[in-house]
Amino acid sequence: MSIAIIPTIITATSMLMTTNEPVGTGGFAEGEAAALYRLMTWLSPAFPVGGFSYSSGLEWAVEAGDITDTATLADWLDAMLGDGSGFCDATFLVHAYRATEAVETVALNEIAELAAAFVPSRERQLETTSQGRAFIDIARAAWNADGLDATVAECSKPLVYPVAVGVVAAMHAVPLAPTLHAFLHALVSNWISAASRLIPLGQTDSQRVLVRLEAAVAATANRALNATLDDLGSATFRADLASLRHEAQYTRLFRS
Repeated sequence: MSIAIIPTIITATSMLMTTNEPVGTGGFAEGEAAALYRLMTWLSPAFPVGGFSYSSGLEWAVEAGDITDTATLADWLDAMLGDGSGFCDATFLVHAYRATEAVETVALNEIAELAAAFVPSRERQLETTSQGRAFIDIARAAWNADGLDATVAECSKPLVYPVAVGVVAAMHAVPLAPTLHAFLHALVSNWISAASRLIPLGQTDSQRVLVRLEAAVAATANRALNATLDDLGSATFRADLASLRHEAQYTRLFRS
């Protein structure tokens, strides 16, 4: 009698094990993760400072025919960023951050006064002061830090938006360089968002403009980190004129 031997195939199936251990921060140190979380929150379009209601003069530039497509928009914003309000605001943020960090109240007041006086029109004044006030109020209510209330109380001048961001970031010990880069990214993103409703632009074209301005954002941030207050200056006369003429524009979607 013969015996047939039938081979047996054993298949091993790996099991996915789960645990209740907390998820790590993906390589971030605790302080770095906290800083990133704060910057993503403070400079998000969802942070309620009202940035969506301002165009920084872009509305008039579109009506006047200066901005008609992605190319003209990118050129306009590149100038505003490197030679206009973008560089100036970045420089004010840097100096406000350092004055706050060094607890130099007199210097902070002088920076705040200069920053408030540096805007070219009434509507731009409204834009930066209202956003600065909202940023400080929300930070104190939801994101307060030791000494922030006292620092704000010692400021006799209104804290315009870039100064307010610099003060709050310094009080939370969020590093200056990423704060500045995030601020400029948010600034450019808000300009593009306004333009997308005015030209109009599609979502993909809006992203193309943001991509084109990536190097300009980095360059402006690097310049501002090494700039003194004596380096401040603007050469974007057409953009300044746009913010002035917007006040008398017949129909408007934006407040500036």
